[in-house]
Parts: sequence; C-alpha cells; structure tokens
Amino acid sequence: MKILKIQTLRGPNQWHIQRHQLVAIRLDLEDLATSPQKAVNFAFDLNRVLTGLGIDTASSSTSNGVERTHVVDLVQHVALELQKLADMSVDFGTSRPTSEPGVYQVVFEYQSEQAGRYAARAAVRLCQSVIDTKEYPASELQQDLQDLLELKLDSQLGPSTDSIVAEAKARRIPWIELGCRAMIQLGYGIYQKRIQATLSNFSSILGVELACDKEGTKRILRDSGVPVPKGTTIRSLKYLEDAIAEVGGFPIVVKPLNGNHGRGISIDVRTLPAAEDAFDLAREVSEEVIVERFHRGRDHRVLVVNGRVIAVAERVPAHVVGDGASTIAQLIEITNQDPRRGDGHDNVLTKIELDRTSYDLLERQGFTLETVLEPEQVCYLKATANLSTGGIAVDRTDDIHCENVWLAQRVAKIIGLDIAGIDVVTSDISQPLHATDGVIVEVNAAPGFRMHTAPSVGIPRNVAEPVIEMLFPPGTPSRIPIVAITGTNGKTTTTRLIAHIFKQTQRVVGYTTTDGIYIGDWLVEKGDTTGPYSAQVILRDPTVEVAVLETARGGILRSGLGFDGCDVGVILNVQADHLGLGDIDTVEDLANLKSVVVRAAFPSGYAVLNADDPLVAAMASQVQAQVVYFSMNPENPIVVAHAQQGGLAAVYENGYLSILKGDWTLRIEQAVNVPVTLGGKTPFMIQNALAASLAAFVQGVRIEDIRSALNSFVASSHQTPGRMNLFDLGRFHVLLDYAHNPAGYRAIAGFISTWNGERIGVIGAPGDRRDADIEELGQISAEMFDRIIIKEDCDRRGRAPYEVANLMQKGITEFSPNLPYKVILDEAEALIEALDTAPDNALVVIFPEKVERAIEIVEARQPQEYKDNVNGLSGSASTNPSVSALAL
Repeated sequence: MKILKIQTLRGPNQWHIQRHQLVAIRLDLEDLATSPQKAVNFAFDLNRVLTGLGIDTASSSTSNGVERTHVVDLVQHVALELQKLADMSVDFGTSRPTSEPGVYQVVFEYQSEQAGRYAARAAVRLCQSVIDTKEYPASELQQDLQDLLELKLDSQLGPSTDSIVAEAKARRIPWIELGCRAMIQLGYGIYQKRIQATLSNFSSILGVELACDKEGTKRILRDSGVPVPKGTTIRSLKYLEDAIAEVGGFPIVVKPLNGNHGRGISIDVRTLPAAEDAFDLAREVSEEVIVERFHRGRDHRVLVVNGRVIAVAERVPAHVVGDGASTIAQLIEITNQDPRRGDGHDNVLTKIELDRTSYDLLERQGFTLETVLEPEQVCYLKATANLSTGGIAVDRTDDIHCENVWLAQRVAKIIGLDIAGIDVVTSDISQPLHATDGVIVEVNAAPGFRMHTAPSVGIPRNVAEPVIEMLFPPGTPSRIPIVAITGTNGKTTTTRLIAHIFKQTQRVVGYTTTDGIYIGDWLVEKGDTTGPYSAQVILRDPTVEVAVLETARGGILRSGLGFDGCDVGVILNVQADHLGLGDIDTVEDLANLKSVVVRAAFPSGYAVLNADDPLVAAMASQVQAQVVYFSMNPENPIVVAHAQQGGLAAVYENGYLSILKGDWTLRIEQAVNVPVTLGGKTPFMIQNALAASLAAFVQGVRIEDIRSALNSFVASSHQTPGRMNLFDLGRFHVLLDYAHNPAGYRAIAGFISTWNGERIGVIGAPGDRRDADIEELGQISAEMFDRIIIKEDCDRRGRAPYEVANLMQKGITEFSPNLPYKVILDEAEALIEALDTAPDNALVVIFPEKVERAIEIVEARQPQEYKDNVNGLSGSASTNPSVSALAL
C-alpha cells in the first residue's frame, strides 16, 4: 500500500462538523485491492502482530472473517491506536472509496497535527511491514511511540494555557494560536482578548515589571505595612558579609533578583562559606543577588485572580520517603516512574533531577545517594518547593484564614496584577500571618496553574474559570457575527453586497473574496483569498465587527473551514464545476462539500438556502440552524409551505425584492432601481441580491439600510473586478466576466441573447476541468457568439499547449461547424485582437484568466464614464452610449 497524499483538516469539514482535527490520507491499496486472499491474510497477520505488540485489536477483530473489517479500516485503526499509546485522546475515524480503483480516503482524528501526520505514515509503514514480512519489530514500535510523544510535547499548550483554553472551549469561546510568543487569542474580532500563559489583556505592564523586581516588590509591600522578609541586594561577593549583618545574621536566603522556577535559590544558609557558594549560584541567573532573612515555615502559593483569592496550595520540595530497604538513589528512580511525572512543566508532576544544591542538601542532612532511609523517613532533595524542580502540591484552599485572604487580595492590588501568585511562608496558613511570624516572600506575575488544577494531594480547583469570567464577564460577547457564503456562481458579488449592506450599520466589516481580503474600505491582501487562512486574518483583526467570508470549495477540501461555526451560512447554488478534482466527482459530491458551510451554522443561526436549486433546498434536512429560503418564484412550493408555517423567505415578486414571513410581505425595493441587477435584466443578479438581503435581514439589519445599500451598490470594475463588468468604448461595448463553468456561460448567454450587433467571444477554460466539461464550454460558446477567439490560461494546470484549445474547438464545431473562430493562445494577444477587429455596435465578451490584466487592456482604451442609466442594454452601442464599467 502507498500513501498518495496527506491532508490536515483544522475546522468543520466534509467528514465531520464537530471533529475539526482530522488527517485525511489518500491511500492506494495496490495488490491488496485486487487480491481478496492477500487482504484476508493481511488482516489475520495484522491482528496477530498487533496483539503481540500490545496494541488493542478490538475494532479490528477477524475471528469471524474479515468481511466486516476492510483493509482501510485496519489502517485507520492502527493510526488511532498509535496515538492512544502516545497518550493522545482520539477515537474518530472513517473511510471512503474514491472513483479510482483500489484508492481510498482514510480519515482519522488527531490531537497534535504533526503527530497525526506521523501516525498516518507510521500506520502505513507498520501495515506494509506486516504485508512484506508478517512482522513489525517491537523496537520500531517503541521508536514510533517515542517520536509521537516528542511531537505531542512539542506542540501542546502549557498546562496553565491549556486549562484556560479548555474553559474557553467549554463556554464556546473560540480560540486561535497566534504563532508568536506563545500568545493565544480568545474570541473573534473586536471582542477578542489575548493571553500568554497566565498574562492577559488586563495585566499591567507596570505590575508585571514590578513583580519581576523582587527587591522593589518587597520595598513597596514593606512601605504598605505588609510583612516581608528583611533583605538587601548586592552585586559583588565583597558586600556579602555586610548584607548578612544588615538582615540580622544567619540563617539567610540567597536568590537571584530576576529569577523564576526556583533557579539559583538557596534557603536556610547558615555559614559564610555556604553563603559564598549560594551567591555564586545566584549570579549564574542574575547579576544582582538578593540576601534576605530566612523565615522558617511551609511554602504556600496563594492565587489571586481579578482581586479574589481563588486557590491556595502548599508546595513541598522534591523529596523521597524511606521504605527501610531502598537507597535514596533507588527511591528517586521509583518516584520518577510515577506516570504523572515528566520532563519540564507539561506533566502534572516533574521528574526529580539532582543538581549541586541537591548534593549540598544531602550532605546537610547527613545522607548520600547510597543511604537507606528508615520507613517514613524523609530526605529532601531541593531547597525550594517549585513544582518545576520535582516538588509536589497540597491543596489548602479551604484552610486559609480570612485575614490572609484579605492580605493576599490587597497585595495583588498594591503590585497591580490582575492574576498574581503570592508566595507565603508560614507554619500554619489557617492562622493570620502576624500570629505565626509568617511573611510574603514573593509576588509572581504569570503564575503557573498546575499546582491548583492538578494538586498531588487534595481537591483540584478550576482556576481558569475566574480568568475567563474576568476576560468575558457574563453577558458580554466573545464572537462577532460571521456570514459565510458559498456556491458555484455568484459568491464574490454576493459577498461584496452583504458587506456593503452591513456597512450601512456603521460597523467595521471584514470580508474575503476571490480578489482580496478587505477590512472596512481598505484592501489588506490581494489575491484569491477564499480559504481558511484568509478567514483567520479577518477573525484575528481587533477592529472587525462583522465578518463576511466567501468560502470556496478548495479551502474546505484542503483544510476545512477557517472558523468553528457561523451565524449565517449562505448557499447560492450547486452546479457542475471542478468535478473530478479532490475526489469530488459528481454534483452530489459537490453539494455535500458545500453543505459544510450551512451544517456549521449554529443552532441559533440561519441557513440561507436557494429554494430554486433542488440540491441546495435538500440541505435543509442536514442543518441545525434555522432555515430560510430565497427564490425567484414566489409560488415555489418550498417557499409557500415554509411561509405558511411562519418561516422566513426572500422572493422576487411583481418586480420587487421582498421578504416573506407568514402571511405578510415586506417589500425592499424594485429590481429596476437596484443597479446590480442592470435594471432587473439579470435574473442571476436578482437572485444574488435576494440572498444578500436575506442574510442581512436575519442578522437584524433594518429594511431601510438594506434598501439604501441595494440602491447605492453601483459596482464597478474597480469594486467587483471580473463580475459582469460592462464597458462602453464608443463604437462598441465590452463585457468582462470571470465565468468559467457551463452555468456561468449560460447566465451570460441569457443576458446577451438580444444584443443587436455582432457578438464576439474571447473564451478559455481552466486546464484542470474534465475533457467533457471543456467541450461543453465550446458548445455553449458556439450558441452564444457570432465569432469566437479561443485562448488558453497561462497556468495550464497540467495540460499541454493547445490541448484545452483543441477541446474547445471540438465543442464549437460539433454545435456549429461553420462558425468562424480563431485560436490565439496568449490571453492578452487574444483580447487585443478582439478589440482591434470589433465592428460598430458589437459586443465583445471576455472570459479572462487574469481579470486585472484584462481590465487594464480594456481601460487603456478609455471607456466612457458610467452614468446610472441601464436603458437600452439590449440594443447597440449607439442607442446606449452612457453605459460603461458596470459590474455585477
């Protein structure tokens, strides 16, 4: 078997709307597809090998034969099980045959993207090994699992960030990794907040800087009457003895001024030589070193969020407890085998690793690594109680004295932190500090949550909840409205029109189209921007208040949607286009793919469906959102039944664009007054305007604003390039449109059918379409035009020169053998030829690959200025000299 392609999906997709993280493999089974006996042998061998390797085979059992478990299901099963063995929670998988014999799509869930892709390759490698050798070495499996674990650790969020993100997800607050400085965005657009570990939008830079200055923190707290250890800061060893005397003599604590995670700290230092060693250790971390009075007691971390004490943990330094038989070295090894312990900060507990301070502590306690401790005898291995150095946490949230609560909350406000970890040394946290000679030794910005969410002993605390409530108080939004538009034809025009309607509400609209990403009135990025990356640009922008997202089939296929759900999903139509690409072989396949947009609409949202398109109307049964329809026929049975049940629809009736609900009709505007419809002469544009009006109406946009937008949307080649751009060149007209499929060609044919002069077509087709589709475009062109120039795209998409042109010639001659045509492969040359040879009153229709270049060529001939006059569009240039640059 062989992997032909691996895709990673990151949003709602054709395979599953709720499972956003999927790997899709295009897998060639090769000999297994044509040899049933080989497949049977493989299934039995795989079952035996998996059992021997300790991999669950429940879902790949072949005890009753393999008919109920296909080979591709076994591959999918192995990919999931490998991830599970690497401690990743995954369980969804599916598969589907393609139109290519022996080739299948195998889909399974991932937790880490890179690990998921690795699991795909490893699963196929394991299966191929079983096919070739009937074995898979255990050493190979161990290497796979080690690699998967490393990939998981490299990609996963830290424990504090992960707890906040999990709480956000539980509240349906979207999140995005920003890819810089480990920052996470919570929420979309103007409502977004950001976190970096446990720093937030509300974290004061002054507070964070002060907390990092440990001596400055103590000084401010001392001046505020807060009990803190007496201390001083030095830069040189020659000042050490004076510093010790200044703080009142031994015992002392020596630590770096700018340190974290317990690095470079020495506590309970009792002699000058030990103090000198401690100074050198601290200097490895920071140029300035703090010397302060040592207060005996237990170490506690008090977490304050938004002015309230949320959790308290007692931190116990890394240690081992004797059993009367094992050496200290053996006890450390046993302790580190705890599955909760790992490297760094990503596990519940951290493995104990010995350093210089560990050996000093052993010596101070009279132990060596070979010492056998008595039962229950404790040996401490670290001077500080940080979890990152192997310590453990005991929850004390319910034990803290109310005066200590008040003091901790006051301290957080004095330092100016929204989220603060306050380190308290006291013999009894349940007593006021003044009663136990307790002190506050540090205030930490960005405190870790691990000790609270997963204490070694005691009740786990959901400390992320108050963080989310601080960032998004109850009743405040985290999402901006998202309107997603898809369909075969009309997406860009409808997207731009919806954006224009929302602009009437004085909100900042971000929208994506086939020609660029726009925020407000400004172009952010040029190009075909209808995929998930472009959607994320809009949703990440802190100025955007409404997102209007053109959503093309390619992006859904490659990566899924770029958002977790939408408020309004619009399906304009589904017609034959791009068939044979990406295993989308039929119009029904295409409809299923495009339905992702409305299936991802929230239950509280709306699915805007074309009632005149059977494939689109049928999607109503698949959605959770409220269904609304648009139709060019007010008597459409679907619309009539829907309205009778109190449903909402937009229809074209008696020359008006209208909203129907129940038994009342709300008229928006006459089509003749809507410039985008060319005076009501383009039914497909009326249809687009209905869909746009309905999408805005269900989002609460007033009819007056919709009407104003329809009246003012005088599209031009500069605003909607390549969408029915009509230019008046004086002697003749030019119509430029990006139509590239049969439905698009037919829509243009209907519009130009009554033109009085000669109709000249400059036609082409994308090379990745099927031969029959390209021939059909030639046939339609022969019906539309009196004369044709055939050109080819610069990007032939795998075709040889003249290959597309020959197919189009074939279609033309089959329909009209005597129709004059010429082949000029270069698009620019073909356009110039058409313009140079056009007679008076002609209409030159251009279907360009490069819209911008085509517009430049036409506009270089200085078309007449457009005036709001669409009379005489079906006549000649001389009867309508004012029409120019009118775009739909």
